[in-house]
Amino acid sequence: MEHTDLLVNWSRAQFALTALYHWLFVPLTLGLSFIIAIMETIYVKTGDEKWKEITKFWMKLFGINFAIGLATGIIMEFEFGTNWSNYSWIVGDIFGAPLAIEGIMAFFLESTFFAVMFFGWNKVSKKAHLLSTWLVAIGSNLSALWILVANGWMQHPVGMHFNPDTARNEMENFWAVLLNPNAVSKFLHTVSSGYILSAIFVVGISAWYLLKKRDIDFAKKSMLVASSFGLVASIYTVVLGDESAHQVTLHQPMKLAAMEGLYDGEKRAGIIAVGMLNPEKEIGDKKDPFIFKIEIPDTLSILGYHRLNSFVPGIDDLIQGKKEYGIMPIAEKIKRGKVAIAALHDYKMYKKEKDMMNASKALEIFKKNQPYMGYGYLEKDTDAVPNVPITFYSFHTMVTLGFWFVLLMILVYYYTIKNKIEDKKCLLRLSIISIPLAYIAAELGWVVAEVGRQPWTIQDLLPVNVAVSNISSTNVMITFWLFAIVFTGLLIAEVGIMLKAIKIGPKGE
Repeated sequence: MEHTDLLVNWSRAQFALTALYHWLFVPLTLGLSFIIAIMETIYVKTGDEKWKEITKFWMKLFGINFAIGLATGIIMEFEFGTNWSNYSWIVGDIFGAPLAIEGIMAFFLESTFFAVMFFGWNKVSKKAHLLSTWLVAIGSNLSALWILVANGWMQHPVGMHFNPDTARNEMENFWAVLLNPNAVSKFLHTVSSGYILSAIFVVGISAWYLLKKRDIDFAKKSMLVASSFGLVASIYTVVLGDESAHQVTLHQPMKLAAMEGLYDGEKRAGIIAVGMLNPEKEIGDKKDPFIFKIEIPDTLSILGYHRLNSFVPGIDDLIQGKKEYGIMPIAEKIKRGKVAIAALHDYKMYKKEKDMMNASKALEIFKKNQPYMGYGYLEKDTDAVPNVPITFYSFHTMVTLGFWFVLLMILVYYYTIKNKIEDKKCLLRLSIISIPLAYIAAELGWVVAEVGRQPWTIQDLLPVNVAVSNISSTNVMITFWLFAIVFTGLLIAEVGIMLKAIKIGPKGE
């Protein structure tokens, strides 16, 4: 068991490392591609060469980011086969479909027109070049769609059935997987957060030019496009937070409880605006979960269930069960899960021996307990609880930063259209500081999504200790550190190349 825990932890760490580095590059690709397309549209409509210069500058930064982001994405997909082969075997029929479509459709779309966008300025017409720029933007976001559909399915598995003969989940309804409400809300919320990051990236760099009193017209025009784009995206992201909270409440109540540090469920539950968790709090004890908190009354029930008097279960309720609300104790789920695992083993054994009568009985027992099979791999009921402090603080830091970004976009947009932005030195400095804050918020969103659903690779169906490959933990450790060195080198290279391009400015080659 100790060896298995070590392997699982290092495999999770390696995948988390790859995903976190990958997400340093992807959000900028998602949003900056559309900002560039908008800028080039203005150039084509007005014929103003200044807009062409602006477009080409931001396109150069986009290209640097795109090239390095591609490497981490490919490695991450290979890790499903190397580190998580059991997962790939059990759900490959479903999870592999959106990833295959992403490679065939979206990736080839953006790759094909990427070359035209960068090298076709004097080789194709203005409209043809503009079309290629928009298609790169659409292709980049389609890539995100299929990847997030796959991830959304892991958070809320639908459209499939378990085949006891092969011990695999097989797809029954592709459209149920694609239109999974969790996947739809996840896609919209995630890409809109990428749009905010991209807008802040452009605003922050433009603010640096204004503080340096150089390329003033370029900076102000860039700020106008980016702040208007970012303002729409930031408001949209806040609104989408309601649907995301609703989906988490319905399908991942333990994650919601961890996000809010909620141990004892209640009707008309509130959202914690500011709070510090009590580090001595244990599951099932009577200690206050918080050292201090400021709560907004009733809001969690409204956001979660869209009803004021709704009961929101806490961690203790989900562990111990609450019969009046139809919540089964985790211990009972574990018991039924172990029955399902044993029945599946018996079914395959009897079938191999051609004892069809006993095989049929075993199959009936399995089907009765199948919904709880994943729980059968847990050792104790508290294993179903994610890391509460990481989930709680990540979520609340992300939300706080999100509201700051809305305010920032409003202020930048207002002072830009009033032609006063260059006089607001403090706001310009805050815009620069907000660039790393936007990256932190984007990463924290994934920390909440992935840490909050532990111990599951697939919610309620497949825990991480079953999904991992049967390989040496030493090999995983070695590759972890190799990836850490390579990814850090790539990040340093990207930042260095970008800083050099920014220092040269829009008039440089």
